[in-house]
Amino acid sequence: MIHLTRMILQRLALGVLTLFVVSVVIFGAVELLPGDIAQEILGQSATEQTVAALREELGLNDPAHVRYLNWLGGVLSGDFGRSLANGREISSLLASRFGYTLFLAAYAAAIAVPLAITLGVLAALYCNSIFDRLINILSLSAISFPEFFVAYILLYLLSAEHAIFPSIADYGSQASLGEMLYRTFLPAITLVLVITAHMMRMTRAAIVNLLAQPYIEMARLKGLSPARVILRHALPNALAPIINVVALNLAYLVTGVVIVEVVFVYPGLGQLMVDSVATRDITVVQACCLVFASIYILLNLTADVLSIATNPRLLHRGR
Repeated sequence: MIHLTRMILQRLALGVLTLFVVSVVIFGAVELLPGDIAQEILGQSATEQTVAALREELGLNDPAHVRYLNWLGGVLSGDFGRSLANGREISSLLASRFGYTLFLAAYAAAIAVPLAITLGVLAALYCNSIFDRLINILSLSAISFPEFFVAYILLYLLSAEHAIFPSIADYGSQASLGEMLYRTFLPAITLVLVITAHMMRMTRAAIVNLLAQPYIEMARLKGLSPARVILRHALPNALAPIINVVALNLAYLVTGVVIVEVVFVYPGLGQLMVDSVATRDITVVQACCLVFASIYILLNLTADVLSIATNPRLLHRGR
């Protein structure tokens, strides 16, 4: 238990350091953007005095490192500043949109994770059969298609050609759970089709790699059925890579939904970031990037910890 706690603390410290580096990269990337932010906000017709006053108000005349430290200090205290487009508190904007993104990610994960693991186990159980080859072909096809292509195909087939599901996924604030699930079905299935293939193929590969182990051969010699051999002996020992790929895909669900949200006009963090880029609302873009980076780093650390915790050999490899 002491070793596990020490490992978790080490991973958390590494995550904090990584997040600090990411914050520097985000701020530096914004600094490299061409043009004057104050000029973009006020428009080309603004006078030099007005632009200078806005630059002073926004602190753009301060050195870059001073502005970064001020921004970082505000973030650490929970104050992301105000939107340059509408003057609203950025923290309230993020809070109102984060719930939408989290719901869509949870909806897709609830379908994709059990489906991918089940298909991966079946593919390993019937390895090299027609079913296994068909599943591999379908999964490779799903991986090859980008999200926007899958989204537009689903929109055409299930919304335009056959009006089964709505093309706009915004369900408002007073919708029931059934209405929320119905209106967000197309974006959720789009994400499911993209991430299921990765998890299914990793599950299959992890189990197949264990089938040649001596303890698997012993289980077969005892007369156990192939399904029992995989479920009772191979699957528990393949949990580490499976948990890792599941957690990484969950991180993608939260951080990689930008394109899907834009296609289906879904009011999540991804849509907020795209709208903010269009309006040159740099402070909101910075906040969204930092939130996405934080979630991705946290889920990566979770995947690392869980994969090591389920495999004691990794935990004690240094002893």
